[in-house]
Amino acid sequence: MKKIFYTIICLCLISQTFISCNDSFLNEKNLSSYAPSSLADSLGFQASLGGLFTQMSYWETYTDNQGWLSVWQVGTDVAYATPNQQGIEIPYYNYDLLISTDGAAAYTWRWSYQMINNANNIIYTIENSTVQGLSQAGKKKVAAEAKFFRAYAYNILATLYGGVPLITEPVSSAKTDFIRASLTDVNTLIESDLVDAATYLPAIDKAVNQARANQAMAQQLLAEVYLRIGQPAKAETQCLNIINSGKFSLVQSRYGVKKSLAGDPFSDMFFLGNQRRNQGNTEAIWVLQQEQTTVVGNTTGAAQHRRVWGAAYYNIAGLSISDSLGGRAIARLRLNNWVLYKLYDKTDMRNSRFNIRRKYIYNNPAAIYADRYGKVVPYTGADTIYKICPSTTKWGQFDPKDEFGYAMLKDFIKMRLGETYLLLAEAQFKQAKLNEAAASINVLRNRAHAPLISAAKVTLNSILDERARELVGEENRRMTLMRTGMLEKRALRLNQDINCPKPIVGLDSVNIKKPLLPIPQTEIDLNKDATLEQNPGYN
Repeated sequence: MKKIFYTIICLCLISQTFISCNDSFLNEKNLSSYAPSSLADSLGFQASLGGLFTQMSYWETYTDNQGWLSVWQVGTDVAYATPNQQGIEIPYYNYDLLISTDGAAAYTWRWSYQMINNANNIIYTIENSTVQGLSQAGKKKVAAEAKFFRAYAYNILATLYGGVPLITEPVSSAKTDFIRASLTDVNTLIESDLVDAATYLPAIDKAVNQARANQAMAQQLLAEVYLRIGQPAKAETQCLNIINSGKFSLVQSRYGVKKSLAGDPFSDMFFLGNQRRNQGNTEAIWVLQQEQTTVVGNTTGAAQHRRVWGAAYYNIAGLSISDSLGGRAIARLRLNNWVLYKLYDKTDMRNSRFNIRRKYIYNNPAAIYADRYGKVVPYTGADTIYKICPSTTKWGQFDPKDEFGYAMLKDFIKMRLGETYLLLAEAQFKQAKLNEAAASINVLRNRAHAPLISAAKVTLNSILDERARELVGEENRRMTLMRTGMLEKRALRLNQDINCPKPIVGLDSVNIKKPLLPIPQTEIDLNKDATLEQNPGYN
């Protein structure tokens, strides 16, 4: 009897299924979209703004190619590539190999437009929809934060590629007819976004929390943009807005987690636990935070900064991985001889043993190394290229739970007051205000106990020298040199000595064939309904 009952039920279900089948059953349902459609209240927008910081983190923690960070340093004026390179950086010192299918150029383009599209989703929706729980002032503040990140991405594109496609609304369907906008139009959007951001973002001490975007971040980026587009007076104004705000001051005294140990104020800024504003770093304008030690999964990748910038000292018998030596590094690049032996004055704090490690002490007490223990490791031959090369200590850090040192736990200091003074000096120099420019540089040189510079010695080269002293290991050196038009001249003059393990090839200071990065060939090929023009020098 039960069998008959179940058979009847099954027949009914089958019958109902066939009865229900009509043409509408075959209609496709779009279960995903190019842009989210759930931004309707303040919580949704706050979550989406958090996504922009996540996207920013992908830039710093990209791990698929560990030479990614070297792309922005080798082949410039500050760093050699070493035998420990990974490959993605090769075309950035051997420029003959920089072609339209380059991996770093493609990732930069893709990352930038992902950031732009994510920001567009927020900006367009909040400016064209009714939002629950947000006042007009609240809406402008949300839009301002998104506009900062859109401008940040477009500034990267403008600096590296020139004019690029302008996208200011969410992409809602497949598009294959992009065209390049003029660089002037791109710059106009960047300026407009940053003016809004500087107007409606909160001051740093009024931000929802210290990790979020603030007014000074927009002002600092706007100053850089104004310098790039030839408006130094406006750049000067933005720098002075930050300096005169009373919100920031240079770190002049010891502070923080290692205050009681030997060191100096400059090195204190870069210790884990000292980098943030609420940890005592009074010159921090923007610190992109990592929480890997306390929140599982709260970092987007395995940051490689320590591995790239530090020496691979553990390859020397008698040296063990330790906190005092900065943890495990690989030396995928090496500071060049100009930086190490010619750039700094002897009294310059930024050249102290706490900021550039030049000496290694045998630290393995095992019997086999007993005769070496406590002695200085001698510099010999090729070992100085990457095994015991002098290196910046800014990224050194040791995690006893990860002695192998795959990931790095430090925060990323994206903007600080030290750079503000250098942008100010550049803006003043470009207005022929040489006395003022010298005074701005000397604020930093006074902090570093370095000899002061006279107005007669201020040039664009001397400002770029000072940027290297202050910001090596922090700034994207390639972008700085491309922004100022000084990449070829400085790279060929300062990074071509006979000890360079990977010489620069393919740069012509008279007629540079590749002044910009290549538009990714995949983007050109997929753009079948319009011509996306390639940059000069790439077939």
